[in-house]
Amino acid sequence: MNRVLVRKLSTNVCGTKILRRACSTDVSHQVSSSGSNESITKRNPTDGPQHDIAIVGGGMVGIALAASLASKPLTKHLDVAIIDNNPLLGRKNIIEKGNPPDPRVSTVTPATISFLKDTGAWKYIQEQRHAYFDKMQVWDYSGLGYTRYNANDVHQDVLGCVVENKVLQSSQLSCVQESDLQKTIYPARLNAMDMLPSSSLTGLGEVPSTTDLFMRGRLAKLELSDGNSVYAKLVVGADGSKSQVRELAGIKTTGWNYSQNAIICTVEHTVENYTAWQRFLPNGPIALLPIGDKFSNIVWTMDPKEASDRKSMNEADFIKAVNDALDSGYGPHPETTSSRNSLSWLTGNVTISTKERFETPPKVVKLSSERMMFPLSLRHAKDYVSKRVALVGDSAHTVHPLAGQGVNLGFADACALSKAIAEGIALGTDIGEANLLKRYEAERKPANMAMMAVLDGIQKIYSVDFGPLNALRAAAFHGAHYISPLKKRIISYASGEQALPLFS
Repeated sequence: MNRVLVRKLSTNVCGTKILRRACSTDVSHQVSSSGSNESITKRNPTDGPQHDIAIVGGGMVGIALAASLASKPLTKHLDVAIIDNNPLLGRKNIIEKGNPPDPRVSTVTPATISFLKDTGAWKYIQEQRHAYFDKMQVWDYSGLGYTRYNANDVHQDVLGCVVENKVLQSSQLSCVQESDLQKTIYPARLNAMDMLPSSSLTGLGEVPSTTDLFMRGRLAKLELSDGNSVYAKLVVGADGSKSQVRELAGIKTTGWNYSQNAIICTVEHTVENYTAWQRFLPNGPIALLPIGDKFSNIVWTMDPKEASDRKSMNEADFIKAVNDALDSGYGPHPETTSSRNSLSWLTGNVTISTKERFETPPKVVKLSSERMMFPLSLRHAKDYVSKRVALVGDSAHTVHPLAGQGVNLGFADACALSKAIAEGIALGTDIGEANLLKRYEAERKPANMAMMAVLDGIQKIYSVDFGPLNALRAAAFHGAHYISPLKKRIISYASGEQALPLFS
Protein backbone atom coordinates (compact mmCIF):
# COMPACT_ATOMS: atom_id res chain seq x y z
CA MET A 1 0.00 0.00 0.00
CA ASN A 2 1.31 3.37 -0.91
CA ARG A 3 2.23 5.48 2.07
CA VAL A 4 0.96 9.04 1.98
CA LEU A 5 2.65 11.96 3.67
CA VAL A 6 0.22 13.69 5.96
CA ARG A 7 0.68 16.96 7.78
CA LYS A 8 -0.08 16.80 11.46
CA LEU A 9 -0.12 19.67 13.89
CA SER A 10 1.22 18.75 17.31
CA THR A 11 1.38 20.91 20.42
CA ASN A 12 4.24 20.87 22.89
CA VAL A 13 3.95 21.14 26.65
CA CYS A 14 3.99 24.92 26.57
CA GLY A 15 1.19 25.29 24.06
CA THR A 16 3.23 26.25 21.00
CA LYS A 17 2.11 24.60 17.80
CA ILE A 18 4.82 22.58 16.06
CA LEU A 19 4.05 21.57 12.51
CA ARG A 20 5.39 18.14 11.66
CA ARG A 21 5.03 15.64 8.86
CA ALA A 22 4.26 11.99 9.48
CA CYS A 23 3.85 8.87 7.36
CA SER A 24 0.42 7.22 7.19
CA THR A 25 -1.53 4.75 5.08
CA ASP A 26 -4.64 6.93 5.20
CA VAL A 27 -5.22 10.52 4.21
CA SER A 28 -6.12 12.55 7.31
CA HIS A 29 -7.18 16.17 7.62
CA GLN A 30 -7.42 16.37 11.40
CA VAL A 31 -5.62 19.11 13.28
CA SER A 32 -5.10 18.95 17.03
CA SER A 33 -4.52 22.02 19.18
CA SER A 34 -4.68 23.04 22.81
CA GLY A 35 -4.58 26.36 24.64
CA SER A 36 -6.77 29.39 24.16
CA ASN A 37 -4.04 31.19 22.22
CA GLU A 38 -3.92 28.58 19.49
CA SER A 39 -6.15 29.27 16.51
CA ILE A 40 -6.59 27.14 13.42
CA THR A 41 -6.40 29.14 10.22
CA LYS A 42 -9.57 28.83 8.15
CA ARG A 43 -8.51 28.10 4.62
CA ASN A 44 -9.23 26.07 1.56
CA PRO A 45 -7.69 22.58 1.51
CA THR A 46 -5.29 23.71 -1.21
CA ASP A 47 -4.15 26.77 0.78
CA GLY A 48 -1.14 26.72 3.06
CA PRO A 49 -1.37 28.18 6.58
CA GLN A 50 -1.46 31.97 6.73
CA HIS A 51 0.43 34.01 9.33
CA ASP A 52 0.93 37.66 10.05
CA ILE A 53 4.70 37.28 10.40
CA ALA A 54 7.10 34.47 9.47
CA ILE A 55 10.41 34.67 11.32
CA VAL A 56 13.02 32.59 9.51
CA GLY A 57 15.63 31.67 12.11
CA GLY A 58 14.95 30.70 15.69
CA GLY A 59 18.22 31.87 17.20
CA MET A 60 18.67 34.54 19.84
CA VAL A 61 17.64 37.49 17.65
CA GLY A 62 14.73 35.76 15.91
CA ILE A 63 13.24 34.64 19.23
CA ALA A 64 13.95 38.11 20.68
CA LEU A 65 11.74 39.61 17.96
CA ALA A 66 8.95 37.16 18.78
CA ALA A 67 9.30 37.94 22.50
CA SER A 68 9.23 41.68 21.81
CA LEU A 69 6.07 41.31 19.72
CA ALA A 70 4.52 39.20 22.49
CA SER A 71 5.20 41.95 25.05
CA LYS A 72 3.44 44.80 23.23
CA PRO A 73 -0.34 45.40 23.52
CA LEU A 74 -0.75 46.06 19.80
CA THR A 75 1.22 43.01 18.62
CA LYS A 76 0.75 40.38 21.33
CA HIS A 77 -2.15 38.70 19.49
CA LEU A 78 -0.42 38.39 16.13
CA ASP A 79 -0.07 35.04 14.40
CA VAL A 80 3.66 34.32 14.14
CA ALA A 81 5.47 31.44 12.45
CA ILE A 82 9.04 30.54 13.45
CA ILE A 83 10.88 28.56 10.78
CA ASP A 84 14.02 26.77 11.95
CA ASN A 85 15.21 23.18 11.60
CA ASN A 86 16.89 23.12 15.03
CA PRO A 87 15.33 20.01 16.63
CA LEU A 88 15.65 21.51 20.13
CA LEU A 89 13.55 24.57 19.31
CA GLY A 90 10.17 24.40 20.98
CA ARG A 91 11.17 21.78 23.52
CA LYS A 92 11.44 22.53 27.21
CA ASN A 93 15.11 23.43 27.53
CA ILE A 94 16.51 22.21 30.85
CA ILE A 95 19.89 23.77 31.57
CA GLU A 96 21.89 21.96 34.22
CA LYS A 97 23.47 24.56 36.50
CA GLY A 98 26.10 22.10 37.73
CA ASN A 99 27.71 21.77 34.29
CA PRO A 100 30.52 24.11 33.18
CA PRO A 101 29.33 27.06 31.09
CA ASP A 102 29.00 26.60 27.36
CA PRO A 103 31.77 28.44 25.44
CA ARG A 104 29.18 30.26 23.32
CA VAL A 105 28.36 33.35 25.36
CA SER A 106 27.34 36.95 24.76
CA THR A 107 28.16 40.12 26.63
CA VAL A 108 24.91 42.05 26.91
CA THR A 109 25.00 45.79 27.49
CA PRO A 110 22.81 47.79 29.88
CA ALA A 111 20.65 48.81 26.90
CA THR A 112 20.13 45.16 25.99
CA ILE A 113 19.37 44.30 29.61
CA SER A 114 16.61 46.94 29.56
CA PHE A 115 15.20 45.41 26.37
CA LEU A 116 15.23 41.92 27.91
CA LYS A 117 13.47 43.25 31.01
CA ASP A 118 10.80 44.81 28.78
CA THR A 119 10.16 41.50 27.02
CA GLY A 120 10.08 39.63 30.34
CA ALA A 121 13.09 37.46 29.51
CA TRP A 122 15.43 38.88 32.14
CA LYS A 123 13.60 37.22 35.03
CA TYR A 124 14.31 33.83 33.43
CA ILE A 125 17.96 34.74 32.82
CA GLN A 126 18.37 35.64 36.49
CA GLU A 127 17.32 32.11 37.39
CA GLN A 128 20.27 30.75 35.37
CA ARG A 129 24.00 31.35 35.52
CA HIS A 130 25.07 34.83 34.47
CA ALA A 131 27.82 37.22 35.52
CA TYR A 132 27.61 40.98 35.88
CA PHE A 133 30.82 42.96 35.67
CA ASP A 134 31.40 46.54 36.77
CA LYS A 135 35.03 46.91 35.69
CA MET A 136 36.90 46.46 32.43
CA GLN A 137 40.62 46.72 31.64
CA VAL A 138 42.00 47.05 28.10
CA TRP A 139 45.70 47.22 27.31
CA ASP A 140 48.30 46.88 24.58
CA TYR A 141 51.00 44.21 24.37
CA SER A 142 53.64 46.91 23.83
CA GLY A 143 53.31 48.03 27.45
CA LEU A 144 52.85 51.66 26.37
CA GLY A 145 49.24 52.12 27.40
CA TYR A 146 46.12 50.80 29.09
CA THR A 147 42.73 52.00 30.26
CA ARG A 148 40.35 50.91 33.00
CA TYR A 149 36.61 51.50 32.92
CA ASN A 150 34.38 51.43 35.97
CA ALA A 151 30.60 51.52 36.09
CA ASN A 152 30.85 54.26 38.72
CA ASP A 153 32.39 56.50 36.06
CA VAL A 154 28.93 56.83 34.50
CA HIS A 155 26.94 56.39 37.72
CA GLN A 156 25.83 52.88 36.81
CA ASP A 157 25.89 49.63 38.76
CA VAL A 158 27.28 47.47 35.95
CA LEU A 159 29.01 47.75 32.57
CA GLY A 160 27.42 44.58 31.25
CA CYS A 161 26.54 40.97 31.88
CA VAL A 162 27.92 37.77 30.34
CA VAL A 163 25.27 35.14 29.56
CA GLU A 164 25.43 31.82 27.76
CA ASN A 165 23.72 31.98 24.36
CA LYS A 166 21.54 28.98 25.19
CA VAL A 167 20.30 30.80 28.31
CA LEU A 168 19.47 33.92 26.29
CA GLN A 169 17.59 31.87 23.72
CA SER A 170 15.68 29.63 26.14
CA SER A 171 14.70 32.57 28.37
CA GLN A 172 13.18 34.46 25.45
CA LEU A 173 11.51 31.31 24.18
CA SER A 174 9.89 30.90 27.59
CA CYS A 175 8.40 34.40 27.21
CA VAL A 176 7.01 33.50 23.79
CA GLN A 177 5.58 30.18 24.95
CA GLU A 178 3.80 31.74 27.92
CA SER A 179 2.40 34.69 25.98
CA ASP A 180 -0.85 35.29 24.10
CA LEU A 181 1.06 35.31 20.81
CA GLN A 182 -0.29 32.75 18.34
CA LYS A 183 2.86 30.89 17.38
CA THR A 184 3.70 27.93 15.21
CA ILE A 185 7.15 26.40 14.91
CA TYR A 186 8.05 24.82 11.58
CA PRO A 187 11.07 22.49 12.01
CA ALA A 188 12.30 22.95 8.46
CA ARG A 189 14.55 25.06 6.24
CA LEU A 190 13.42 27.76 3.84
CA ASN A 191 13.84 26.57 0.26
CA ALA A 192 12.05 29.23 -1.78
CA MET A 193 10.23 32.52 -1.35
CA ASP A 194 7.84 34.14 -3.76
CA MET A 195 5.76 37.31 -3.82
CA LEU A 196 3.82 39.09 -6.54
CA PRO A 197 3.12 42.77 -7.29
CA SER A 198 0.19 44.29 -5.40
CA SER A 199 -3.16 44.63 -7.14
CA SER A 200 -6.72 45.42 -6.13
CA LEU A 201 -8.79 43.00 -4.02
CA THR A 202 -11.96 44.00 -5.84
CA GLY A 203 -14.17 41.07 -6.74
CA LEU A 204 -12.66 38.57 -4.29
CA GLY A 205 -15.55 38.54 -1.86
CA GLU A 206 -15.72 39.28 1.85
CA VAL A 207 -13.10 36.72 2.93
CA PRO A 208 -10.49 36.21 0.20
CA SER A 209 -8.65 32.91 0.22
CA THR A 210 -4.97 32.69 1.07
CA THR A 211 -4.18 31.91 -2.57
CA ASP A 212 -6.16 34.93 -3.75
CA LEU A 213 -4.31 37.20 -1.31
CA PHE A 214 -0.99 35.83 -2.53
CA MET A 215 -1.96 36.32 -6.18
CA ARG A 216 -2.86 39.94 -5.41
CA GLY A 217 0.50 40.59 -3.75
CA ARG A 218 -0.79 40.76 -0.17
CA LEU A 219 1.14 37.74 1.11
CA ALA A 220 4.57 36.21 0.63
CA LYS A 221 4.72 32.46 -0.05
CA LEU A 222 7.43 30.39 1.63
CA GLU A 223 8.25 26.87 0.47
CA LEU A 224 9.89 24.74 3.15
CA SER A 225 12.24 21.78 2.98
CA ASP A 226 9.58 19.41 4.39
CA GLY A 227 7.22 20.16 1.50
CA ASN A 228 4.98 22.58 3.38
CA SER A 229 4.11 26.01 2.04
CA VAL A 230 3.23 28.85 4.39
CA TYR A 231 2.11 32.41 3.74
CA ALA A 232 2.83 35.61 5.65
CA LYS A 233 2.30 39.34 5.39
CA LEU A 234 5.88 39.91 6.54
CA VAL A 235 8.96 37.68 6.33
CA VAL A 236 11.78 38.44 8.76
CA GLY A 237 15.23 37.12 7.98
CA ALA A 238 16.88 36.22 11.28
CA ASP A 239 18.78 33.32 9.74
CA GLY A 240 22.37 34.47 10.23
CA SER A 241 25.25 35.71 8.13
CA LYS A 242 24.47 33.31 5.27
CA SER A 243 20.82 34.34 5.25
CA GLN A 244 18.62 32.47 2.80
CA VAL A 245 15.95 35.17 3.17
CA ARG A 246 18.43 37.85 2.16
CA GLU A 247 19.57 35.82 -0.84
CA LEU A 248 16.04 34.99 -2.01
CA ALA A 249 15.01 38.64 -1.61
CA GLY A 250 17.92 39.66 -3.85
CA ILE A 251 19.48 41.94 -1.24
CA LYS A 252 23.19 42.48 -1.86
CA THR A 253 25.91 42.82 0.76
CA THR A 254 29.26 44.54 1.03
CA GLY A 255 32.16 43.53 3.26
CA TRP A 256 35.24 41.37 3.55
CA ASN A 257 36.79 38.48 5.42
CA TYR A 258 39.37 39.24 8.07
CA SER A 259 42.53 37.14 7.96
CA GLN A 260 41.68 36.03 11.46
CA ASN A 261 39.94 33.20 13.27
CA ALA A 262 38.62 33.28 16.81
CA ILE A 263 38.98 30.52 19.39
CA ILE A 264 36.39 30.42 22.16
CA CYS A 265 36.36 28.22 25.25
CA THR A 266 35.48 28.11 28.94
CA VAL A 267 38.28 28.22 31.51
CA GLU A 268 38.44 28.03 35.29
CA HIS A 269 40.26 30.02 37.98
CA THR A 270 40.91 29.45 41.67
CA VAL A 271 39.09 32.73 42.45
CA GLU A 272 35.97 34.45 41.11
CA ASN A 273 36.52 36.86 38.23
CA TYR A 274 34.48 40.09 38.33
CA THR A 275 36.25 42.06 35.58
CA ALA A 276 36.16 41.94 31.77
CA TRP A 277 39.73 41.90 30.44
CA GLN A 278 41.01 42.49 26.92
CA ARG A 279 44.60 42.67 25.69
CA PHE A 280 45.57 43.58 22.14
CA LEU A 281 48.28 41.22 20.83
CA PRO A 282 50.21 41.38 17.53
CA ASN A 283 47.82 38.94 15.79
CA GLY A 284 44.58 40.04 17.45
CA PRO A 285 42.96 40.63 20.85
CA ILE A 286 42.36 38.11 23.62
CA ALA A 287 39.41 38.65 25.96
CA LEU A 288 38.74 37.06 29.35
CA LEU A 289 35.09 37.47 30.37
CA PRO A 290 33.54 36.45 33.71
CA ILE A 291 30.74 33.89 33.54
CA GLY A 292 30.30 33.10 37.24
CA ASP A 293 31.29 30.29 39.63
CA LYS A 294 35.06 30.84 39.09
CA PHE A 295 34.60 30.33 35.34
CA SER A 296 35.54 32.72 32.55
CA ASN A 297 35.09 32.74 28.80
CA ILE A 298 38.02 33.15 26.40
CA VAL A 299 37.68 34.84 23.00
CA TRP A 300 41.11 34.80 21.34
CA THR A 301 41.56 36.25 17.87
CA MET A 302 44.61 35.32 15.78
CA ASP A 303 45.69 34.36 12.27
CA PRO A 304 44.20 31.10 10.94
CA LYS A 305 47.38 29.01 11.24
CA GLU A 306 48.03 30.07 14.82
CA ALA A 307 44.37 29.40 15.64
CA SER A 308 44.60 25.89 14.22
CA ASP A 309 47.75 25.25 16.26
CA ARG A 310 46.20 26.64 19.46
CA LYS A 311 43.06 24.58 18.97
CA SER A 312 44.97 21.31 18.61
CA MET A 313 47.67 21.76 21.30
CA ASN A 314 47.34 19.86 24.56
CA GLU A 315 45.51 21.41 27.50
CA ALA A 316 48.60 22.23 29.59
CA ASP A 317 50.29 24.06 26.70
CA PHE A 318 47.09 25.92 25.85
CA ILE A 319 46.60 27.10 29.45
CA LYS A 320 50.23 28.29 29.54
CA ALA A 321 49.70 30.16 26.24
CA VAL A 322 46.54 31.82 27.58
CA ASN A 323 48.23 32.92 30.79
CA ASP A 324 51.21 34.29 28.84
CA ALA A 325 48.87 36.17 26.51
CA LEU A 326 47.05 37.74 29.48
CA ASP A 327 50.17 38.51 31.48
CA SER A 328 53.66 39.48 30.32
CA GLY A 329 53.96 37.40 27.17
CA TYR A 330 54.59 39.45 23.98
CA GLY A 331 55.64 42.50 26.05
CA PRO A 332 55.77 44.10 29.51
CA HIS A 333 52.91 45.29 31.68
CA PRO A 334 52.01 48.94 31.24
CA GLU A 335 53.51 50.95 34.07
CA THR A 336 51.00 53.38 35.55
CA THR A 337 53.53 56.08 36.38
CA SER A 338 55.77 55.89 33.30
CA SER A 339 52.80 55.71 30.94
CA ARG A 340 51.30 58.79 32.56
CA ASN A 341 54.56 60.73 32.59
CA SER A 342 55.42 60.02 28.95
CA LEU A 343 52.05 61.32 27.79
CA SER A 344 51.37 63.96 30.42
CA TRP A 345 50.99 66.58 27.70
CA LEU A 346 47.54 65.09 27.05
CA THR A 347 46.16 65.37 30.55
CA GLY A 348 48.48 67.43 32.68
CA ASN A 349 48.94 66.53 36.34
CA VAL A 350 46.33 63.85 37.09
CA THR A 351 46.06 62.06 40.42
CA ILE A 352 45.84 58.29 39.97
CA SER A 353 43.39 56.48 42.22
CA THR A 354 43.78 52.86 43.28
CA LYS A 355 40.93 51.72 41.04
CA GLU A 356 42.73 53.16 37.99
CA ARG A 357 45.97 51.26 38.47
CA PHE A 358 46.88 48.42 36.13
CA GLU A 359 45.95 44.96 37.40
CA THR A 360 46.90 41.46 36.25
CA PRO A 361 44.02 39.10 35.34
CA PRO A 362 43.43 35.98 37.46
CA LYS A 363 45.42 32.93 36.36
CA VAL A 364 43.71 30.22 34.33
CA VAL A 365 44.14 26.80 35.95
CA LYS A 366 41.87 24.56 33.89
CA LEU A 367 40.25 24.22 30.46
CA SER A 368 36.57 23.43 31.10
CA SER A 369 35.14 23.05 27.60
CA GLU A 370 36.07 22.18 24.07
CA ARG A 371 37.88 24.81 22.03
CA MET A 372 35.73 26.09 19.18
CA MET A 373 37.08 28.02 16.19
CA PHE A 374 35.34 30.20 13.61
CA PRO A 375 36.44 32.67 10.89
CA LEU A 376 35.80 36.40 11.25
CA SER A 377 34.29 38.74 8.71
CA LEU A 378 32.50 42.03 8.21
CA ARG A 379 29.29 42.02 6.17
CA HIS A 380 26.58 44.61 5.73
CA ALA A 381 23.36 44.39 3.73
CA LYS A 382 22.86 47.27 1.32
CA ASP A 383 19.17 47.24 2.26
CA TYR A 384 17.56 46.00 5.47
CA VAL A 385 14.07 45.85 3.98
CA SER A 386 12.14 45.31 0.80
CA LYS A 387 8.46 44.65 0.22
CA ARG A 388 7.31 42.05 2.78
CA VAL A 389 10.89 41.37 3.91
CA ALA A 390 13.00 42.71 6.79
CA LEU A 391 16.44 41.59 7.95
CA VAL A 392 17.64 41.58 11.57
CA GLY A 393 20.84 40.59 13.34
CA ASP A 394 23.59 38.80 11.42
CA SER A 395 21.32 38.59 8.37
CA ALA A 396 21.79 42.35 8.05
CA HIS A 397 25.26 42.83 9.54
CA THR A 398 28.20 40.91 10.99
CA VAL A 399 30.99 42.58 12.95
CA HIS A 400 34.34 41.75 14.53
CA PRO A 401 33.82 40.28 18.04
CA LEU A 402 36.51 42.44 19.69
CA ALA A 403 33.96 44.51 21.66
CA GLY A 404 31.22 41.90 21.97
CA GLN A 405 28.69 44.13 20.21
CA GLY A 406 27.26 41.74 17.59
CA VAL A 407 24.29 40.32 19.50
CA ASN A 408 23.54 43.71 21.08
CA LEU A 409 23.10 45.20 17.61
CA GLY A 410 20.78 42.31 16.76
CA PHE A 411 18.64 42.81 19.86
CA ALA A 412 18.41 46.53 19.04
CA ASP A 413 17.19 45.53 15.55
CA ALA A 414 14.51 43.29 17.07
CA CYS A 415 13.39 46.09 19.38
CA ALA A 416 13.18 48.64 16.55
CA LEU A 417 11.38 46.31 14.14
CA SER A 418 8.74 45.30 16.69
CA LYS A 419 8.17 49.00 17.41
CA ALA A 420 7.72 49.74 13.70
CA ILE A 421 5.25 46.85 13.35
CA ALA A 422 3.25 48.14 16.34
CA GLU A 423 3.16 51.61 14.79
CA GLY A 424 1.89 50.13 11.53
CA ILE A 425 -0.91 48.26 13.29
CA ALA A 426 -1.89 51.43 15.17
CA LEU A 427 -2.17 53.26 11.84
CA GLY A 428 -4.00 50.41 10.12
CA THR A 429 -1.11 49.92 7.68
CA ASP A 430 -0.17 46.66 5.97
CA ILE A 431 2.80 45.48 8.08
CA GLY A 432 4.55 44.18 4.99
CA GLU A 433 4.58 47.48 3.12
CA ALA A 434 8.07 48.75 2.37
CA ASN A 435 7.23 52.34 3.41
CA LEU A 436 6.48 51.13 6.94
CA LEU A 437 9.52 48.88 7.10
CA LYS A 438 11.75 51.76 5.98
CA ARG A 439 11.13 53.34 9.40
CA TYR A 440 12.93 50.41 10.96
CA GLU A 441 15.79 50.68 8.47
CA ALA A 442 16.12 54.43 9.03
CA GLU A 443 16.53 53.86 12.77
CA ARG A 444 18.92 50.93 12.72
CA LYS A 445 21.09 51.23 9.62
CA PRO A 446 23.00 54.41 10.63
CA ALA A 447 23.55 53.11 14.16
CA ASN A 448 24.83 49.76 12.94
CA MET A 449 27.09 51.33 10.34
CA ALA A 450 28.61 53.65 12.94
CA MET A 451 29.39 50.75 15.29
CA MET A 452 30.77 48.68 12.41
CA ALA A 453 33.07 51.53 11.39
CA VAL A 454 34.36 51.93 14.95
CA LEU A 455 35.03 48.20 15.38
CA ASP A 456 36.64 47.83 11.95
CA GLY A 457 38.84 50.87 12.62
CA ILE A 458 40.02 49.43 15.93
CA GLN A 459 40.72 46.07 14.30
CA LYS A 460 42.83 47.69 11.60
CA ILE A 461 44.75 50.00 13.95
CA TYR A 462 45.72 47.08 16.19
CA SER A 463 46.69 44.83 13.28
CA VAL A 464 49.84 46.84 12.55
CA ASP A 465 53.03 46.73 14.66
CA PHE A 466 54.68 50.04 13.76
CA GLY A 467 56.53 52.37 16.17
CA PRO A 468 54.70 55.67 15.48
CA LEU A 469 51.35 53.87 15.38
CA ASN A 470 52.14 52.15 18.68
CA ALA A 471 52.75 55.57 20.22
CA LEU A 472 49.46 56.81 18.79
CA ARG A 473 47.64 53.82 20.32
CA ALA A 474 49.28 54.55 23.65
CA ALA A 475 48.06 58.14 23.44
CA ALA A 476 44.53 56.88 22.71
CA PHE A 477 44.65 54.56 25.74
CA HIS A 478 46.03 57.36 27.88
CA GLY A 479 43.33 59.79 26.80
CA ALA A 480 40.56 57.25 27.34
CA HIS A 481 41.96 56.46 30.77
CA TYR A 482 42.60 59.92 32.18
CA ILE A 483 40.29 62.30 30.30
CA SER A 484 37.07 61.83 32.25
CA PRO A 485 34.56 63.26 29.71
CA LEU A 486 36.03 61.07 26.94
CA LYS A 487 35.96 58.00 29.17
CA LYS A 488 32.29 58.63 30.00
CA ARG A 489 31.44 59.00 26.30
CA ILE A 490 33.17 55.74 25.44
CA ILE A 491 31.42 53.82 28.23
CA SER A 492 28.02 55.27 27.32
CA TYR A 493 28.44 54.43 23.64
CA ALA A 494 29.55 50.87 24.37
CA SER A 495 26.61 50.50 26.77
CA GLY A 496 24.10 51.04 23.98
CA GLU A 497 23.67 54.80 23.59
CA GLN A 498 23.71 55.92 19.97
CA ALA A 499 25.87 59.03 20.35
CA LEU A 500 29.42 58.62 19.06
CA PRO A 501 32.01 59.29 21.77
CA LEU A 502 33.52 62.39 20.21
CA PHE A 503 30.63 64.02 18.39
CA SER A 504 27.81 64.87 20.76
